[in-house]
Amino acid sequence: MATERVPGALSVATGVWVGVGSRDEPDHLSGVSHFLEHLLFKGTDTRTAQELARGVDRLGGDFNAFTSKEYTAYYCRLPARHSAFCIELLGDVLCRPALRDDDVQSERAVILEELAMDDESPDDVAHRRFAAALFADHSLGRDPAGDREHVQAITADDVRAFFEQHYRADGMVVAAAGPLTHDEMLAGIEQAFAGVRLGGGRPARIAPTTVGAGEAIDDDTEQVHIVIGSRALARRDPRREALDVVNHVFGGGLSSRLFEEIRERRGLAYAVYSGVSAFADAGVFQMYAGTQPEHADEVQGLLHAELDKLVADGVTDEELDIAVGYLTGAFELGLEDTGARMARSGGLLITTGEVRPIDEQVARWAAVDQDAVRAVIADVLTADPITVTVGPLA
Repeated sequence: MATERVPGALSVATGVWVGVGSRDEPDHLSGVSHFLEHLLFKGTDTRTAQELARGVDRLGGDFNAFTSKEYTAYYCRLPARHSAFCIELLGDVLCRPALRDDDVQSERAVILEELAMDDESPDDVAHRRFAAALFADHSLGRDPAGDREHVQAITADDVRAFFEQHYRADGMVVAAAGPLTHDEMLAGIEQAFAGVRLGGGRPARIAPTTVGAGEAIDDDTEQVHIVIGSRALARRDPRREALDVVNHVFGGGLSSRLFEEIRERRGLAYAVYSGVSAFADAGVFQMYAGTQPEHADEVQGLLHAELDKLVADGVTDEELDIAVGYLTGAFELGLEDTGARMARSGGLLITTGEVRPIDEQVARWAAVDQDAVRAVIADVLTADPITVTVGPLA
């Protein structure tokens, strides 16, 4: 559990982070973590779904959740004077969900609509297919929302068994941030979560090995969506900050090379960027651009050319300085509200077992120098990338 006092804040944000996500599901239950996330909002032993929604709306708050590849998070943010209700509501949902058969059937239809909506977004399709190729034959390549075949097959008993196995004290973290003291928040959390099931723990995980091949998917869209990338660094790799710096120089902001070359100078794309993500035992570096079909070959060539230039020449001192300034400044500005502070504490605690002090994280970025940049480029960005495109084939 982690709490953070934020003097002067007008809200309290509380979240529960459960250390199980889509990579931890049995193959035949792909999507069950996301299914369960939906169902926890359908009511508890003492509250209906309407009562949950109206209780939060009446107080002007936010009550939501999301499922990722390695954890599932539930959070509530309310005015500080209603902090007790915020914490009690989460405890009720996480400890006493109804998980009724009828709710499973109705929510299945909602999730299938969600999947259909995602399939209507070709850039989402490109990113999903890229992940499936990059982590071929591994659960990290799955979309956390699941797929139609498995969502159709999941039963109410499957969901209840998954909940009983994973939603236990040793696999959960509670994080809170607001103007209250640690003791005040702790007292409320202990009372609200007194009924949590004991035991549990973190799922056993096997690191991915195989990288698959890219593909070109023919689709009748206005743009061609291009995703190019390779494996990168795991979450606790000490080179992460250096890779953050390189990524920002390359495609992480308005001053990045990809943005300036492909959008500003040539006008070949509206959206063009690069990004990094990290998991317990693997990571991803990828770049994306959406462009009209007649420009697709040129844009794809430019993405490769800029990557080759980065590998050959590294970054300039000015680019390094700008990237460090952006990363540290944006990080600090992003912690201006209680929700962001709660999410940082909960996310770090469930994935690394500790909450790194803010000053230490800033210092880690500030310490990145040219030697670290050159080393991480050589270690990570020299791998042969794979390419996935979605759009009209020439």
